[in-house]
Amino acid sequence: MLSAIRNTLRVPVANVARLIQTSAPVATERFDHKRIPADDEGVQGEKIVDLDAVLKAKQNIYPTLESDYQLYDGIPYKDLPICNVRVSHNNTIFTMTDSAGKVKVIRSCGMEGFKNTKKGTNIAAQTTAISIATKAIDRGIKSIRVRVQGLGPGRLSAVKGLQMGGLQIVSITDNTHVSWNPPRPRKARRL
Repeated sequence: MLSAIRNTLRVPVANVARLIQTSAPVATERFDHKRIPADDEGVQGEKIVDLDAVLKAKQNIYPTLESDYQLYDGIPYKDLPICNVRVSHNNTIFTMTDSAGKVKVIRSCGMEGFKNTKKGTNIAAQTTAISIATKAIDRGIKSIRVRVQGLGPGRLSAVKGLQMGGLQIVSITDNTHVSWNPPRPRKARRL
């Protein structure tokens, strides 16, 4: 290559070498793979919730006729408190009720101090779930049923936060409304 440059420019090679400048640093040693950081292990307690463990357990995962009278911490299943988790893209609302539906505790991501778009994140849902779990434990509740409604980023984080807060989750029910005959959608935007 230098001979081609020398022939076209008709200057000595020493001067041509000085005219070529590079901004990339020259590698003086071999690349060391030990400098690459290891994969992120996450936050402590992040991998506590293993929803697949229910599938691996030997108990029946579907309810039977005897399920309503099965005891959890001395309380029949039908009398366990219910934690309703209403998830949307903008917020996550937790409502702890007794088996009859009477509200005991209510918390939302906005009540925890998250504002605007941060209310709709999974971190906000997990923090709020831990908060309502501690309030439920203070009231003497140990085992609960969870009913999740809606689609949003905080669905799984809410269940994880309830378990991280110290509550024993007996069942998880997805109660999201599905409309089989929705109303007519808006007309398409013209761009």
